[in-house]
Amino acid sequence: MSDELYAEKLAHFKENERPEVVLLIADDLDLIKIIVAWTNTTVVPSEKLSPLRGDSESEVWQWLWKNAVYSREELAAKSALTEYGFEKKMAPLIGNRLLYPDGTVNSFVQRYLRDRVLKLFEAKPKRAARKP
Repeated sequence: MSDELYAEKLAHFKENERPEVVLLIADDLDLIKIIVAWTNTTVVPSEKLSPLRGDSESEVWQWLWKNAVYSREELAAKSALTEYGFEKKMAPLIGNRLLYPDGTVNSFVQRYLRDRVLKLFEAKPKRAARKP
């Protein structure tokens, strides 16, 4: 039952994403590093979930994160940030719902990052052959 509740509450947030959150990472390479590292970090719900003590979005969001099990050390190492830099940058990613407590990322953020990567690999126009 509690696993179902966790999945149900998380699904609510994923169904109500806001595209504006992309603006938070657009010019911040450190935040992007954490997001990429997040997708490569094992995250699972706690085996024994704590009781949910409220129905507000804020309380539910905090409850979901309280019950997310992952290694902060692993995530900090994968993002290649100092411990202080990591802690300072992680809070806005969680608070603004760019990262989800199941190891996934806001779909608008994910699309933005994919588009950014694809632009890096776009074929550049070939130069016209030089005439001797």
